[in-house]
Amino acid sequence: MTEADEAAALWQGTVIRPLRLRENEVYEIVTPQGRAALRLHRRGYQSAVAIRSELWWCRALAQAGQPVPAPVALADGSDLAVLTGGRCASVVAWVDGAPLGDAGVPLSGTVREQADRHHTLGRLLAQVHAATDAMALPDWFTRPSWDHDGLVGEAPFWGRFWEHPGLTQSEAATLRAARRFLSDHLTLTQPSIGLIHADVLRENVLVNGASFSLIDFDDSGFGYRLYDLGTVLSQNLYEPAYADIRAALCEGYGLANAAEVDRFTLARTLASVGWAAPRLAADDPVHRSHIERAVMFARRCLA
Repeated sequence: MTEADEAAALWQGTVIRPLRLRENEVYEIVTPQGRAALRLHRRGYQSAVAIRSELWWCRALAQAGQPVPAPVALADGSDLAVLTGGRCASVVAWVDGAPLGDAGVPLSGTVREQADRHHTLGRLLAQVHAATDAMALPDWFTRPSWDHDGLVGEAPFWGRFWEHPGLTQSEAATLRAARRFLSDHLTLTQPSIGLIHADVLRENVLVNGASFSLIDFDDSGFGYRLYDLGTVLSQNLYEPAYADIRAALCEGYGLANAAEVDRFTLARTLASVGWAAPRLAADDPVHRSHIERAVMFARRCLA
């Protein structure tokens, strides 16, 4: 019996097909309650209590009317199972829709359509942040930090991006300068911090007609609210309609000055370099694409 079959059986379900087999393994399953998504959590990334915190938040958001998949409880009422091999598993309600886009693939639609979709996404993020800020978190709640130290401290959550082995000397110098620049900005301005998704990539936004849903809260934590917008924009830096997308996203969120988001877009491009270093094979082309994107945007910001 596979881990997926073992986990599905705990929810009295059956595995239908794999959806994503990356750091987390995600499967479509059928339970007595209907379709659902089973997640086998990557080992060594989040603790059991951190995963339970994520699931608590998702349920609270769903109960507050936000388009977020709520966890499906086990028979004993808990949301998290530990398999015989020690791996954690959870199940969330099924969400219909297609991803907003795919990483590295140009966005479809006209400039106006792209802008309209990002305006809707900005509004959704504002709603999720507002609903979250109104919650009283349980005292056991714990998630990672996407604050100054988590992004540009001595030990960032996703790693010391300025030491990526694939950097040239010139590129490393640029990323060190960008780190200092960003650190100074965050220290000076002290942007507001809250519980954020922290991984608002195209693949994690499902579109069903005019409805948008936010999925995959695996990287969520306490951080700068505008980091969620910066993450969105980090995937759009090479889009011809980038300026329109940026303006629409910020307008939907209620941010009067779109330039405020640039530092957080920079933060995400830097963090992604750190993310790639220990996770991908040395010859994976994503290393080079992440480095080149970070260096390009760092030079733009430093200029």
